[in-house]
Amino acid sequence: MNNHLFFITHLPETTSTNDEVKRLLAIHATKYVVATTSFQTAGRGQQDNKWESQPTQNLLYSIGVRPTFLAPRKQFRLLQVASLAVCNALNDLSSGFKIKWPNDIYYEDRKISGTLIENELNGQNFKQCILGTGINLNQTEFSTYPPNPVSLKQIIGQNTNGAILLEQILNQFDLLYQKLEQGDEFQLAAAYRSHLFRGEGEYLYRDEAGTFNASIQTIEPDGHLVLQTSDGTLKRYHFKEVKYVFKERECN
Repeated sequence: MNNHLFFITHLPETTSTNDEVKRLLAIHATKYVVATTSFQTAGRGQQDNKWESQPTQNLLYSIGVRPTFLAPRKQFRLLQVASLAVCNALNDLSSGFKIKWPNDIYYEDRKISGTLIENELNGQNFKQCILGTGINLNQTEFSTYPPNPVSLKQIIGQNTNGAILLEQILNQFDLLYQKLEQGDEFQLAAAYRSHLFRGEGEYLYRDEAGTFNASIQTIEPDGHLVLQTSDGTLKRYHFKEVKYVFKERECN
């Protein structure tokens, strides 16, 4: 990892690493600003969901960037970078990790990681972007959110050093972000598509009209999911407009 590109701080406890990175972006000019913590008192997920995490047991961090080269309508590319960075690093430890659209990381039918994106614009351009990620690392008991959790320890049978994993993720993030800077969106999108959970075959989904079987047709550049139903109908969804149906449960 090129340490000249990163400002990294670790906090024993904080309300939210996203909040800390927002503060640090105003005073540090490095390409990447990173905050990690042992415990968040107000950790957030997408759409006001909460992220459960026992103190010192998991990897909680946020990365701040200034993607002024990117049109705000392409913000989904930043989620692709963040998701692929986590997925690639985890697959270096054990195979089988996939990206559940738009930004969760799954192992089989269980969630190990999620990312929250928060953007700030300057007129019609990006000023900064903060990507906050939680990874279930060494925790083995869960009580609230998400409804289908799994930790890396439950998968590989041993504890993982969070600092080492974070360095691997940041290395991946830097490589992928450079591709985005260079305009190589096609390769980034192809890598994301190849790592998709339920990327091949028909599965059960639910939208406002009811439950149906469909396969993933494509992910559009702005992040919309396009599903093809069994009768060939194409359905297009924004975030939270469709649910993945599992045995006895549904997940956004």
